[in-house]
Amino acid sequence: MKKTNPTPIDMPEEITDSTDARIQGTCTWISPSNIALVKYWGKKHEQLPCNPSISFTLNHAHTRTQLSWELLTTPRREHVAFEFTFHGQRKPEFEQRIQRYLDRMSSEIPELSNYQLHIDSENTFPHSSGIASSASAMSALSAALVDMDHQIRGLEPIHPDLSADTAQWISSLSRLGSGSACRSIFPHAALWGQTSFPDSSDLYAIGLEHILHPHFYHFHDAILLVDQGQKAVSSSAGHELMENNPYATIRYDEARSNIEKLLDILRTGALEEFVLLTEAEALSLHALMMASSPGYILMHPNTIEIIHRIREFRTSSGLPVCFTLDAGPNAHLLYPEFARKKVLEFIQAELVPLCNEGRWIDDHMGPGIQKINQ
Repeated sequence: MKKTNPTPIDMPEEITDSTDARIQGTCTWISPSNIALVKYWGKKHEQLPCNPSISFTLNHAHTRTQLSWELLTTPRREHVAFEFTFHGQRKPEFEQRIQRYLDRMSSEIPELSNYQLHIDSENTFPHSSGIASSASAMSALSAALVDMDHQIRGLEPIHPDLSADTAQWISSLSRLGSGSACRSIFPHAALWGQTSFPDSSDLYAIGLEHILHPHFYHFHDAILLVDQGQKAVSSSAGHELMENNPYATIRYDEARSNIEKLLDILRTGALEEFVLLTEAEALSLHALMMASSPGYILMHPNTIEIIHRIREFRTSSGLPVCFTLDAGPNAHLLYPEFARKKVLEFIQAELVPLCNEGRWIDDHMGPGIQKINQ
C-alpha cells in the first residue's frame, strides 16, 4: 500500500516556541555494535534468548540516528507514520522491519501514533555483513524513541549519562527490534539472559563494566573485512533454523556453562582461558550453522586463512590474541592493550592482504550508547 505523508498540525496561536516538543522536536543518538564472546543463537517467544550471552561493546563501529517528529493533524492509529533514510537515501528494504518495530513500540509509547517520524541513520561500517549492524541500528532508534517520549510528555530530555532505569528500558525495547541490540547500551561489556549473576534477565541486558579485570578494560578488536557485501543468510533466518537443529539442547547447556566460566575469567584476568573459550564459542556458532537443515557456511576461504594466521602468530609471539566470528565471514582479532604494537605490525604484514580491498576497522571497547546534544 502506498504511504501518504500526513500534514503536520498547525501550531496553536498560544504556542509560540517552535521547539515545543509536543508539536515537533528532534534528537540524535549514537549506538555501537557489539561482539558476542559467548554467542546468542536461538530465540523463543518475543525475542527472548534460548541461552545467555556476553559481549564486548565496540566504539568506532556504530550507528548514528537522528529522529525528528511532527504532530499530525489527523492521528493515524493503525500504523505509525514514518520516513526513513540511510546515509541520506531511502532504503525500501529496511522499511518493512522498521514499520513492524514502530507499530510494536506504539503499545509501549502510545503517543507514537499521533506523530509523523523522520528517521535518518548512518553507519561507520558495512551493514548486513555480519558485524551486528542491526544491534547498533535498533538500539540507537530505541534510545531516540525513549528520548522523544520523555520530551512529548513534558519530562526532561534524557541526559547523556543514562540512569539505571532508563538504560534498562532502552535495553528492553532494543531487544524487541534485535536481540543483540539490548547489549549495545552498556559500556565495555554486557550480559544478556537469565543466569546466576545478580539482576540478569532474559528481558534486558546488564552492564559488566564493574567486574572487569584491568586486562579486559581496554581490549581491542580489529575487525577484518573479508567480505563487505550482504551475507548469504540473515541472522533472523539462522535463529529460526535452531528450532530443529539436532544439537540445539546441547548447545544451550554448553553456553550456560561457558557464561559462568567467562564471568570468572573477566573477573580474574585469565587471558589464556579467555583465548580458548572465545575461539571455541566462535567455532561452535559456525558449526551450528553447518549442522542446520538446510546447512550453510558463512566463512570464506580468507576467513579460515585468517584464523590459521592468528593462531600461528599467537604461538610464535606468546601474546594472548584470539579470533572470534559473528554470523558472517568477517573475523574479529581480539587482543589486550599491552600487545597493541606487535599486533598492529602483524595485521599490516599478514592480515590486511586477506581483507577485501585491504579494509579493516581498528576498534576497541567503548562507552556504549551516547546522546549527541543538538
